[in-house]
Amino acid sequence: MTSRSGPRATAARSREPRPAFECDACGHQPPKWVGRCPECGEWGSVIESTLTGPVVSGRVVSSRMPAEPARPISTISAAPAKARPTGVAELDRVLGGGLVPGAVVLLAGEPGVGKSTLLLDVAQQWAAGSGTPSLVVSGEESVSQVRLRAERMGALHDQLYLAAENDLGAVLGHLDAVKPGLLVLDSVQTISTPGTEGVPGGVTQVRAVTAALVSIAKERNIATVLVGHVTKDGQVAGPRVLEHLVDVVLHFEGDKHSSLRMVRGVKNRFGAADEVGCFEMHEGGITSLADPSGLFLTRYAEAVPGTCVTVAMEGRRALLTEVQALIGATVAGSPRRTVSGLDGARLAMVLAVLQRRTERLTLHDREVFAATVGGIRVVEPAADLAVALAVASGGLNLAIAPRLVAIGEVGLTGEVRRVGAVPRRLAEAARLGFRFALVPPGCGPESTGVKPENMRVTEVTDVRAALQWAAKVSAE
Repeated sequence: MTSRSGPRATAARSREPRPAFECDACGHQPPKWVGRCPECGEWGSVIESTLTGPVVSGRVVSSRMPAEPARPISTISAAPAKARPTGVAELDRVLGGGLVPGAVVLLAGEPGVGKSTLLLDVAQQWAAGSGTPSLVVSGEESVSQVRLRAERMGALHDQLYLAAENDLGAVLGHLDAVKPGLLVLDSVQTISTPGTEGVPGGVTQVRAVTAALVSIAKERNIATVLVGHVTKDGQVAGPRVLEHLVDVVLHFEGDKHSSLRMVRGVKNRFGAADEVGCFEMHEGGITSLADPSGLFLTRYAEAVPGTCVTVAMEGRRALLTEVQALIGATVAGSPRRTVSGLDGARLAMVLAVLQRRTERLTLHDREVFAATVGGIRVVEPAADLAVALAVASGGLNLAIAPRLVAIGEVGLTGEVRRVGAVPRRLAEAARLGFRFALVPPGCGPESTGVKPENMRVTEVTDVRAALQWAAKVSAE
């Protein structure tokens, strides 16, 4: 009996079915079956499947006639890809004008942040203004629960349809019956299809359901919004290919203890991917905030030590933000450094710079508390100068002029470095009535050619000069 060997035998063996193992939770493929996935640690999630086909395909792919020939770009109309407004101004801002028929949007956010509330409002606005029905399919709530929320929000409309399904086939059946212009699926992790292996919410199921919905949306020109879960790290749950399949990826962010909510664009094939929309949650639902800067400022009757205002950039939007600092008593050992809405590492660096580069300010043995107002999180280096002035103001008990803004990054030698979008920041501060501004060298009106109205802009080279100038303005 002779054994088969050589290239033909190898090719024959490669075409034979071979066992493979894949984790249904994270997609990891271990070489053999194990009870616990070595990648994500999930128990009982490794399943066996059979792969067929050659390991390395050596076949030659022959050409065929395409379904539609290639055409010159000048002869292709862009009208089918034109966005239609949803009626929610801040969401349209992030989307680039509205929803495009056939586009698939993935909206991800933490539980309870308000995703379902926002999309129910979008569905109602679409039904009222587009002339086509909108369909909301919930895989997590009953239609009665969704109806109660809609009634509380005042989002009732005859062209708004509700369904509670967990099967992809049933969802497609609703699409055939309603023929909507907008489909909202809440959430994609709760939908499954019997023809695919794995549990609902697993990698295989989510990939198959999303691919099917994308195909249907493109074929029927249905604007589709998929709600996605997030992991404890804030990333979209499921396979990474999920974000590649869809056209737009949005993150819905917000602190449960604050009314502020933000929709941040991460990927957008139809517009800018760095836009941010601001919303306010209240008992009656959610509303757009066209001018949210007032949420992050405190109006004082007179100047108060330990505060300074900066202008943060959220995407392309300039937001005035107040930074507060409280210098505690002297303590033995390691004093506390507590932050809220700021980067703790940058605060520690600013404290070290102030301790080293300024006089009369001792911070190494004192507790320091720093926070922003209104629940906004500011981590960009442009807020360093405002943090330094707020800390120095609190430590020296020196009130800074309430109509002053500070913009700039602070280096380890105490220098103030340039940051981006300074003219846009200054224009927003001038619009809200601020009269004085401290900016890095090369960012003033003489350098940029842009002079805000009724505002005195001063370039400061280092932290010491900024403190001296702030004290001078406060004394005027």
